[in-house]
Amino acid sequence: MGKGIRIGMDMIHYAIMSDETQETYATPKPIPGAITGTVSPTTNTETLYADDQAWETASALGEIELELNVADLPQDVLKDLLGATVDANGVLVQASSDVAPYVALGFRSQKSNGKYRYYWFYKGKFQPNEEEFQTKEDSPSFQTPTITGTFISRQTDKKWRARVDEDGTGVKSEVITNWFTTVYDGTPIA
Repeated sequence: MGKGIRIGMDMIHYAIMSDETQETYATPKPIPGAITGTVSPTTNTETLYADDQAWETASALGEIELELNVADLPQDVLKDLLGATVDANGVLVQASSDVAPYVALGFRSQKSNGKYRYYWFYKGKFQPNEEEFQTKEDSPSFQTPTITGTFISRQTDKKWRARVDEDGTGVKSEVITNWFTTVYDGTPIA
């Protein structure tokens, strides 16, 4: 029997990097209503030519673009992800001087065997999202937001992502149980 093929996505969470020097995180918070997620790593490759042939090749990971489409981006999520403010009247106010914080982003993807694959992307910043509006017609047309973040490797350990299948060999149940309570950092669980 196979290990299952990805067929879904849910449980998006983000955690603000609370200490950029130590690269540690605040408690993860949910973003409800996952629709799609696209992860696009950039790999830069160079080839050295010598003696009239390709002699050596080397690759380096660049930035990772992560695009999320969700049912909605509530005001508190936008405030956190974009570094915006909410004024005394409860209005989200965005300024050109806003500085988006580094965040970790996690989610899970259901597989065809009913089990899940879990992810954490460790260090990224989101930018203001493009918004498209359309008048209501005879048939309702949902208008869901998309937001894009640029992720990089952490400086402290060069890690950019953690990924685990809950039905993988040697995976402790505590890893899965605690996946969204803190950002997974690889610390052994006793």
